[in-house]
Amino acid sequence: MRVLGINAIFHDPAAALVVNGQVVAAAEEERFSRRKHGKRPVPFSAWELPELAAAWCLAEAGVDVDALDAVAYSFDPGLCRDAAALDLADPWDWLRVEYAQRAPQFLAAALPGLDPGKVRFVPHHVAHAASAGLAAPTAGDDTAVLVLDGRGEVASHLAGVYRDGRLSSLHSQELPHSLGLLYEDLTRHLGFQHSSDEYKVMALASYGEPRHLGALRELIRATDDGGFRVERIDWASLAKAVAAGGELTEEHADLAASVQTRLEEVLLDLSRWLHDASGGARTLALAGGVALNCVANARLAAEGPYQRVWVQPAAGDAGTALGAALHVAGELGDRATPMAGADLGRGWSDEELEAELRRAALPYSRPDSIAAEAARVLADNGIVAWYQGRAEYGPRALGHRSLLAHPGDPDTTRRMNDVKGREQFRPIAPMVRAERFAEIFDGVYPSPYMLFVHRVRPHWRDRIPAVTHVDGTARVQTVHTETEPLVAELLAEFERRTGLPVVVNTSLNTAGRPMVDTPREALELFGSAPVDLLALGPFAVHRGSLGGARPAALGEARPATPGGTR
Repeated sequence: MRVLGINAIFHDPAAALVVNGQVVAAAEEERFSRRKHGKRPVPFSAWELPELAAAWCLAEAGVDVDALDAVAYSFDPGLCRDAAALDLADPWDWLRVEYAQRAPQFLAAALPGLDPGKVRFVPHHVAHAASAGLAAPTAGDDTAVLVLDGRGEVASHLAGVYRDGRLSSLHSQELPHSLGLLYEDLTRHLGFQHSSDEYKVMALASYGEPRHLGALRELIRATDDGGFRVERIDWASLAKAVAAGGELTEEHADLAASVQTRLEEVLLDLSRWLHDASGGARTLALAGGVALNCVANARLAAEGPYQRVWVQPAAGDAGTALGAALHVAGELGDRATPMAGADLGRGWSDEELEAELRRAALPYSRPDSIAAEAARVLADNGIVAWYQGRAEYGPRALGHRSLLAHPGDPDTTRRMNDVKGREQFRPIAPMVRAERFAEIFDGVYPSPYMLFVHRVRPHWRDRIPAVTHVDGTARVQTVHTETEPLVAELLAEFERRTGLPVVVNTSLNTAGRPMVDTPREALELFGSAPVDLLALGPFAVHRGSLGGARPAALGEARPATPGGTR
């Protein structure tokens, strides 16, 4: 069976193609259109489809539109109710529903030759659940699944269990109660862009103290039936609102810390209820935008009742394209194959990469080992733009579209945030060879998708200050030789030169722009940012000689204050 999954209704439009139960291609529209998050999350944009991503998925697999068995759309307008009846302040929500009802016709126009009758509506949270429960490595076992986001058709949460590939829904929390909308409201109050910058609030929380926790425990609480309540919060009474680009202070960090801590507590309550209701499932799979909160994920793994917590790497709405396709494929009789990795996007051959370099008229070389060449530049405290293989699906750079740097220089955080144009309070993350993980970090293992935070062991904090956040944690990616041999080679060579088995890894983009996807975009970033080496497939493009520069003297990290540059 060939099933194309589509996410389009809220934000992060994406497409995914499942053939005989296996994911063969998945990509977000932003990587093609170059609009961050694809579009704004407003009802007026609900008609916009991931046309470019869908066309690429079909072309990548060599599947004609008329050969599709189904198109799975990750929203079911038949479940919707009037926004006012759900106590939502969204007078134009009816327009979103109207556009969703016409999705079969819109898709037929976008994909000429498609029979509109092949379009199937999949409930939004069922699509989220399938993206986790059916794609997890333990999908063959009983797997509890917890979905939490801003909203779906009428709910913001689903708790269920997968048994033999089938979902049993155990509870769903009806709107307006929503942990995702709670975090969005806080994000907006702090001067950031909602449905986009929630991860900035999570980073800010590390600088504060949860001094509002007592009040929030009254307003945000789990219920005995597996759901929760979120009462209206007067944010201004806790901290003054911040204008876009305004200064963040200690009171804002304290508010962020309070909401973050209460979110973690409620998630623990929900996970414990689900564990009992599911009959003691050993694995918990997470999806929905809230599942991108790696601090909360780490606490669930450490304090929850499950042996294993697995998070869909495209946990946000983009992942519902994948989940919808897997769900419909299952209904058509195909058993899902667990995800082997997140490298499901576009890739280019060596010949195509070299043609781009020739077109750009840039001097380049093909070293015996691009991994060793990159390690040499990194050891000399250079910054490397690392462009290898197929692009990642989801928001994390996982060694395919990455900016790499030396973790031992305490000034690296400032340099990398300057390169990317980011706020200075934001941390940067490490990648580490899997076999060295336990020596340096404490926490969830394996962690190939960078979706948990880990404690940096005390005797390593001064050695890798650039990736040690103000609270002593790091968001780690474990690199496994069998799945990422080239990145593992780079790490091994870097350790041979420096004694450090860790490298800084952040996404290959600059602030406000999607992650680099094409070779031309990689060249454009290299030309506009202070990057020392572009490792484009097996080819090396140097900005110039590093002059034998050595890493800056190692010392204590100097964490930025919340009131730093915005």
